[in-house]
Amino acid sequence: MIHTDICDRIGIEYPIFQGGMAWVSEHILAAAVSNAGGLGIISAMNAPGEYLRQEIRACRELTDKPFGVNVMLMSPHAPEVARVILEEKVPVVTTGAGLPGVYMKEWVPAGIKVVPVVPSTAIAKRVQREGAVAVIAEGCESGGHIGELTTMALVPQVVDAVDIPVLAAGGIGDGRGVAAAFMLGARGVQVGTRFLVAHECQVHQNYKDKILKARDIDTMVTGKRLGHPVRCLKNPFANEFAKMEYNSNITNEEIEKFGAGSLRLAAVEGDVNRGSFMSGQIAALVKKEQSAREIIEEMFAEAEKLLAGGAQWVK
Repeated sequence: MIHTDICDRIGIEYPIFQGGMAWVSEHILAAAVSNAGGLGIISAMNAPGEYLRQEIRACRELTDKPFGVNVMLMSPHAPEVARVILEEKVPVVTTGAGLPGVYMKEWVPAGIKVVPVVPSTAIAKRVQREGAVAVIAEGCESGGHIGELTTMALVPQVVDAVDIPVLAAGGIGDGRGVAAAFMLGARGVQVGTRFLVAHECQVHQNYKDKILKARDIDTMVTGKRLGHPVRCLKNPFANEFAKMEYNSNITNEEIEKFGAGSLRLAAVEGDVNRGSFMSGQIAALVKKEQSAREIIEEMFAEAEKLLAGGAQWVK
């Protein structure tokens, strides 16, 4: 069985985190992933602290295993979310879309294990100094907010830059991706898109169907003009958003207004025309709906076969 120091540090059976996806990663999915031996993560998304408090308590009703919360640092609710995390004694926090140092000053002394998502070696080094127990090196193959570097290029550079364990994210959807991540020096993986089709995932069936039907060329990146590029599946909304970005007569404010609420339209209402269906480039590898346990066990059984005899952490 594949076992790394990530498992020991976090208290999980498999070195896999479920990605923190807004309007997707709620307590039911998080609990299912944690019960299956990974680290389930609740997305705090762009919601008030009390929403997160309810999600945390609901998750604890479904699992006694470690779980985490993902904090989108751009959210105006980030300060109150940070306080709720302290008050509820959340065991693990992942962060994205910003620098978490101001909150780590309180989280780390409280014993909360902070694992930031990093797009570069410089940020990885910074959060290591601030007390992160590990980092997630996420390449631009991932869904949602992305950086510039690919997973293949980013992961080994981050591994060489820091002394703490590195998880790889972006473009990992099966055992081959897990094995590749370990060969690049990662000690674990974070997976988002494949968990979108978990039985326990509460997104609209239209979202799952779009993932299952996706081809290799069916994602695109929008939002570069606004400084926050996002990878999503191609559809009428994404195509129109892209056109607006290249129209100098349209202001940034108009573009932002056009995109407001689009992820909820996809995840909750299943609106295939007006919704933003965030997805990584591995969507074409996802062929069927499975339970969270089946997804994890299948990925790691395949990875173990590929790595057998060549990796010291295969036990």
